[in-house]
Amino acid sequence: MITRRRTTRIAIVAAALAIILPLSGCVSSFPPKASSTTSTPTKEKVAADLEPFYSQVLKWKSCEKGEFQCATATAPMDWKNPATSSIKLALIRKTTSGTAKGSLLVNPGGPGGSGYDFVKDSLSYAVDSKLQQNYDIVGFDPRGVNRSSAVKCYKDPASMDSYLFDISPNPFGSDAWIADQEASNAKFGQDCLKYTGKLLGFVDTVSAARDLDLLRAVLGDKKLNYLGYSYGTLLGATYADLYPKKTGKLVLDGALDPSTTSFDVSGTQAKGFESALRAYIADCKTGKKCPFTGSVDAAMNTVASLLDSLNKSPIRATDGRELGSSAMTNAIILPLYSKSNWPYLTDLFTSVMKGDADYAFQLADSYYGRNAKGTYNDNSTEAFIAINCLDYETPATSDASLQADAAKLKQLAPVLGPQLSYDTSCAQWPFKSTRNRTTIAADGSAPIVVVGTTNDPATPYVWAESLSKQLQNGHLVTFHGEGHTAYNKSNSCVNNAVDNFFIDGKVPGKDPDC
Repeated sequence: MITRRRTTRIAIVAAALAIILPLSGCVSSFPPKASSTTSTPTKEKVAADLEPFYSQVLKWKSCEKGEFQCATATAPMDWKNPATSSIKLALIRKTTSGTAKGSLLVNPGGPGGSGYDFVKDSLSYAVDSKLQQNYDIVGFDPRGVNRSSAVKCYKDPASMDSYLFDISPNPFGSDAWIADQEASNAKFGQDCLKYTGKLLGFVDTVSAARDLDLLRAVLGDKKLNYLGYSYGTLLGATYADLYPKKTGKLVLDGALDPSTTSFDVSGTQAKGFESALRAYIADCKTGKKCPFTGSVDAAMNTVASLLDSLNKSPIRATDGRELGSSAMTNAIILPLYSKSNWPYLTDLFTSVMKGDADYAFQLADSYYGRNAKGTYNDNSTEAFIAINCLDYETPATSDASLQADAAKLKQLAPVLGPQLSYDTSCAQWPFKSTRNRTTIAADGSAPIVVVGTTNDPATPYVWAESLSKQLQNGHLVTFHGEGHTAYNKSNSCVNNAVDNFFIDGKVPGKDPDC
């Protein structure tokens, strides 16, 4: 959650490395049992204008080479005026081979991440075999995302390239440079409104949480069972706050703190990724191919100098794009999500120090979902910005205040802090933010498990601690280690805590400190 362009906003998606991690084809080998082609909605009392939505029958069809079933649900565009217009929500499910305890809805994060693709491409990364044997695993694209009624901000992908990669000729952080960013952001917002229409004003997380309750009901579940990663934890916590009595088993892994401001997010993430970068460098220096010499501090200074040099003298790639500090920062951040991908950083720094920008763009393109043809695989970047601009208050800013905040971020994280500064992406957005950032208690909810990793760079551990304390019935599971999110990616201690909760309803009596 920070800007995704010349100033870099970090998308916090559990599958952020889906292109370079070996996730594709991770589908369970056991065959699903024969399942109904329709879902019978629960019978519950709702307002008359919501009845047509809550009583709809989902029609499932075989999809994705027969490995899954897919369906489309209809939801109100505006939950305050349900009859005015509707949107479509795309669903995919893998039915269990055993007796299902119900549906388990999964969200990979973002905002803007495709739950459909997460389940389709990475089922066994999303959930382990035990959960697959006990639940129908359901992926969904939230409103505004991908296969659902989606945000769209361009006609020609070259204009998206321009928005993401063009470099201002003015000095980084100067008044003129800030003016260039603001003009570019304003144009992008107007393009999003032009190509998306009024849906652009209704892709907020509260509306998505109301969609989640609708999906629960039309899937036939009296209570929601949900696994949310990264931003998906905010979606899950928002649901629990709106519908505490309808919470079944919720696990929130890689938690956001819903009370943080946009600046707090930037500062905490800057420190988190700076810490992960230092950990990578320390590890790199134990090997033979590390491009850094001297101490860890000296290497960090080398990275800072490299980013500064790219601001002043970008490196041109073979496709004509110029590598500036923003694209380079995204290329650095992507492998930091997982320790297993640190070797990519070694290749990245080695190549850029030799004046080669191609590998850096390969990583940056992976971050943005841009393929070798120069088109984009999904709309995650557009959805990310649109959702955040409704979810986060954008305070009035001046050049002086932006520069003052940048100075504070540099103090918090001397290398990456400056790159996470000057966030003006929402200042001239076509719609004002609709959410007040505050704590979430979800009074009266069922137990909710919050999983936090001690050196998670994208969603730092302090956020998991905070959310677990805010929730009236929150229970913290700590993983002591590196990387973004922990369930099914760390150790058996974490996996057992989550599986036992989902399968047997066993709530951790105390933090197992995995």
